[in-house]
Amino acid sequence: MEIRLTDAENEICTLLDGCTKWIKEQEGVETSCRIAGGWVRDKLLGMQSNDIDVALEEMMGLPFAEKFQAYCHTVKNIPLAKITKVERNPDRSKHLETAKATVLDIELDFVNLRSEEYAEDSRIPTQIAFGTPLQDALRRDITINALFYNVHSRQVEDHTEKGLQDLKDGIIRTPLAPKETFMDDPLRVIRCVRFASRFGFEMVSELREAARDAEIQQALRTKISRERVGEELDKMLKGKNALLSIELITTLGLYTSIFYIPPNVAPELSEPLGPEVLALAAADILTTLTRPTTDLPSLHPILAAAATHEPSTRQRLYLACALTPYRGLTYEDSKKKRHLAAEAAIREGTKLGAQNHYVDGVPALFAAAQVLQTPTAGGEDERARIGLLLREKSVHNPHTGSYWATSLLFSLVQELTAFWDASRKSLDVSTAGERVEAYNAFVRRIEELNLPAAVDAKPLLDGNEVVRVLNAGRPGAWMTGALARVVEWQLRHPEGTKAQCEEWLRGEHAAGRISFDAAPAKRVQNDAGAKQKKSKK
Repeated sequence: MEIRLTDAENEICTLLDGCTKWIKEQEGVETSCRIAGGWVRDKLLGMQSNDIDVALEEMMGLPFAEKFQAYCHTVKNIPLAKITKVERNPDRSKHLETAKATVLDIELDFVNLRSEEYAEDSRIPTQIAFGTPLQDALRRDITINALFYNVHSRQVEDHTEKGLQDLKDGIIRTPLAPKETFMDDPLRVIRCVRFASRFGFEMVSELREAARDAEIQQALRTKISRERVGEELDKMLKGKNALLSIELITTLGLYTSIFYIPPNVAPELSEPLGPEVLALAAADILTTLTRPTTDLPSLHPILAAAATHEPSTRQRLYLACALTPYRGLTYEDSKKKRHLAAEAAIREGTKLGAQNHYVDGVPALFAAAQVLQTPTAGGEDERARIGLLLREKSVHNPHTGSYWATSLLFSLVQELTAFWDASRKSLDVSTAGERVEAYNAFVRRIEELNLPAAVDAKPLLDGNEVVRVLNAGRPGAWMTGALARVVEWQLRHPEGTKAQCEEWLRGEHAAGRISFDAAPAKRVQNDAGAKQKKSKK
């Protein structure tokens, strides 16, 4: 395994080497530069990486960056963008002040080699000192992230004596004993999961054992910020193998430490948490459905494309799958208002918030799955019935990243969890195939009825036109119901004109079916307050 540098990387290494010699000549101060961590790992794997962390011996990041800037400008006549100082932020795993600079369009981070000591009740080091390359390597999360590239010798350095072999063998291993590594910083447990899933590497048995340790899992819940948990989880969901991430989280017993709802937020759930294996079941089913397979009927093209409707759709679906054990569960806040437990797991447990429509889009997927379960075509007023179903806000609402086809796909996933065999980690394809065919038939009928275009269609008449047609004087609470009736009419009459709709509206008002005194009709809400007693499959 060797590192092949690009022309820009080669020039950067030459500049760093020259800068250290220049500093010694000018000030008599000796230092050395090594590129650390992820860049070395990725380059050895044949992957390009623009994340270059420069580890310095016996010198802090900011002073070196300033000298590097001076060297590039005065000696080499190479412009260097302004140096950026990054303050310490222990909660974000920034234990030291660092510096950033961009040269040849590549961003460099400068930080000193260091050793660290931790208190038992904190993941923030109590003592940080200049360290040797070995000390710095040993404090890192896994051996494949503890490799250095020495810019002076142009050699890879493996101070743990395990990193290169582990990279060749596809192994995830901590430099020190895993429990010691994890107790120092429990976030490293989640990072091990992320890198194992990213590269498809195998965790060594002692690491798996340490990850299952109750003390480690308690530390994971209490010693690190939920924001950091969310950041790692987000990277897993965006990775190539979100399914493996969820499998590792469940099999290592990390589920309730990652998808954690603090007791002060939800002291009690409406029902006990569902089996954690449901998270793996849903994720496996989603993966199976969206990959070509000979065991199940192929998904209708609209459903097959639904998982990639938007750039963020795929990771939102996998997060919803991961939260399947929270399906249907609610909690009561201090104001006696009920909320979905899945929403709390996102908002409070991972602090993922609104990015990628996690906090609003995932609860909508669960609400839509309740509405769309066992979809059927045919019957009286078929076009209006299906059209109104697809226009439900939980089913289709671009403002929350919800689209009817994606909602249908997730509803199918949730139905199929009942046919997933945990012992074989696979579906009963005969029964599952029937449900896939049922959903395919439903989508075909949606196409035959020309409903896709009607899902986003605006009412034929707007509020001002309704007021004019009915001589209402001004709009009021009744308007919502009236506009809903207009939409229902146009779904029944796809060829209907605006004039025909106005005539129908006058007739409805004359018959007393639209009243200016009426409050908007209450529709069934598919939120935390609805169907909370629905039994889980």
